[in-house]
Amino acid sequence: MSFGTQVLLGLVLGVVLGLVARSTGASADNPTWLSETLAIIGSSFVTLLRAIVPPLVFLAIVSSIANLREVTGAARLAWNTLLWFAITALASVSIGMVVGWVVDPARGAGVTAADAAEPSRTGSWLDFLTGIIPANVLGLAARGGEEGEVSLSFNVLQILVLAIAVGVAVLKVGKEAEPFLAFTRSALTVVQKVLWWVILLAPLATVGLLGNAVVSYGWETIGSLGRFTLAVYVGLVLVLAVLYPVLLRVHGLSVRQFFTGAWPAIQLAFVSRSSIGTLPVTQAVTERNLGVPRAYTAFAVPLGATTKMDGCAAIYPAIAAIFVAQFFGVSLGVTDYLLIAFVSVIGSAATAGVTGATVMLTLTLSTLGLPLEGVGLLLAVDPILDMGRTATNVAGQALIPAIVAKRQGILDEDAYNAPRRGEPWREEREERTQDVARDAVPTPA
Repeated sequence: MSFGTQVLLGLVLGVVLGLVARSTGASADNPTWLSETLAIIGSSFVTLLRAIVPPLVFLAIVSSIANLREVTGAARLAWNTLLWFAITALASVSIGMVVGWVVDPARGAGVTAADAAEPSRTGSWLDFLTGIIPANVLGLAARGGEEGEVSLSFNVLQILVLAIAVGVAVLKVGKEAEPFLAFTRSALTVVQKVLWWVILLAPLATVGLLGNAVVSYGWETIGSLGRFTLAVYVGLVLVLAVLYPVLLRVHGLSVRQFFTGAWPAIQLAFVSRSSIGTLPVTQAVTERNLGVPRAYTAFAVPLGATTKMDGCAAIYPAIAAIFVAQFFGVSLGVTDYLLIAFVSVIGSAATAGVTGATVMLTLTLSTLGLPLEGVGLLLAVDPILDMGRTATNVAGQALIPAIVAKRQGILDEDAYNAPRRGEPWREEREERTQDVARDAVPTPA
């Protein structure tokens, strides 16, 4: 059975098991053995992926910078990447505002002023400056819990900065750094092999992630914010099904090949709701399925995971800001809509150290002078919306490197247009084909 078919079966089975668990009384507040099993399977997979992110990002970027000997070429790639991040963000937020005007998301909302509450974390224009400075050589942060436990987290942006610094140092040191560079490349190969083993668990993880989502959130919560939920998903679909295909066609790229190539990352992002957790998969499919050079992919995809968020930083804040303004009876003028667009294009970079839809929404509301308590009105449907937002984010994070690589003439179009055959990555299929061919050669007598 092909990998793609396994994932589709995982989606179906996850929904079925989630519905079965709910029918037996399972909920977020009342877990059962089935719901807990689904939750453990899904969360364990995401944890494995997140564990691979720090070494993968660091090793890949250091190795890639060593390959990008031409500084002018690397600078041009970086500039074009940021430019297209901004262009697609502007187009996405424009779509979000138009959808907000047409759908009128606050009409008939089943929430009251009692539901309003300020979020525990807010966005600031200084987040980029505070988030880009590494706290330690590993980019790790520790946080103590109420019962004395300590949890570790990492900041991809800080790891990115550290890796770029080390990579440039390798270039400057020259010949004496060759042993270190050889070790880095070897370690990267090992990490990528481990990643492949983890990805093979994706169909099973899909069952757990989607099943747990059905149990935890259900779909009845959509009723109180039905128009708002509809508006957000309409905006996300327009970005995925209209904006991205148009950009691909303009650049002479097949829409079907892009989505079949990026599908493993998009579907995982939808069920896991984590761009960072999906980052290893996004990086792998962008390189292997879409034909983007490894040296460029290792830079663009991690950067996109922290700053390229058309779902969380463009569509959602635009429609949510319109909803909050309508709910509190605040009239938005032309200047306010221009500010929404500005925050969506620049704010995702400004808040790169603390990315997230809630952070972006609070930054948008504070810039417009709208009450931050409006965030609490939308929390009931946030997990459901987060599935679509994250899938859109990840699709954009794979799209931009492909477009920039095509424009710069470095895209491997043979790999981009290669038959997928349901397999997640082209190289793995080729390796298996070579193994079969080698085994088929008769042994000399």
